[in-house]
Amino acid sequence: MKKLFKKRDKKVVLSRSKGGTLGIFLFLLIVCIFMVFPLYYSVVQSLKPIDEIFIYPPRFYVRRPTLENFSMVYTLSGNLAVPFTRYLFNSVFVTVVATVASLIIASLAGYSLAKGKFKANKLLYTLVVLAMLFRPEVTAVQVYYIVSKLGLIDTYWAMILTSLGSTMGVFLIRQFVISAIPDSTLEAARIDGANETTIFSKIVLPGIKPAVMTVMIFNFQAFWNGGGTRQYIFSEDLKELPQVMATIAQGGIARAGAAAAVGVIMMIPPIAVFLWSQSSVMETMTHSGLK
Repeated sequence: MKKLFKKRDKKVVLSRSKGGTLGIFLFLLIVCIFMVFPLYYSVVQSLKPIDEIFIYPPRFYVRRPTLENFSMVYTLSGNLAVPFTRYLFNSVFVTVVATVASLIIASLAGYSLAKGKFKANKLLYTLVVLAMLFRPEVTAVQVYYIVSKLGLIDTYWAMILTSLGSTMGVFLIRQFVISAIPDSTLEAARIDGANETTIFSKIVLPGIKPAVMTVMIFNFQAFWNGGGTRQYIFSEDLKELPQVMATIAQGGIARAGAAAAVGVIMMIPPIAVFLWSQSSVMETMTHSGLK
């Protein structure tokens, strides 16, 4: 009997062959190239003079790099009815306010659905998951009707309030709270006399920082690009940067270079935000599976 239960002295070590490692490396390299290439090609196109843009077959490099396209964007933006700085302010203001507000709502809702013990918990979570299955266009008419009845057309409120329903943010934060914040920690804090506000601000928020940063990346990118709010704005003073940039780019062949420059300008802020907080994304995705 002793032999049957005798422990093995040798440890089983799983190893990968050099060929397998090389195959995985090549596969990931190909995937990275496909992901990075559109960004690279956008930058290349923005630096090409107009005669190089329409060369066939297209070249993936620049022979005579120039900043004329960016100069054209600057010149055209100076000829607008409203100062360019006004469009920039509108975009920055709406993006920052909507991002911060959506993070607060998603954090509170995600924590409540993860640790709250109330009857409608499962029902509300099911509705959140179902809401992620539908495109915003499905409810666009209903939302426009509500915004119109509330008298919010042509206001900042129309752009901000309609951007706060981030079901993906609620889902990610809920799943992260379940995985990263044990019930024993919360119970210990309650025994020590901490109220729910203290628990959320001192224990939960620091623990779910990676999830919050990930949601911030998604929301910032969506809000910076307009977030589907342009249908509520008709006044030129309240239009955002993506709208005026789209107008500048709509000039036919003569503005093809300017259109490429516009694309590069618009993608700089989201990329900067992602690079600043990229370490949080993988940790969030590790903890945020369906549970």
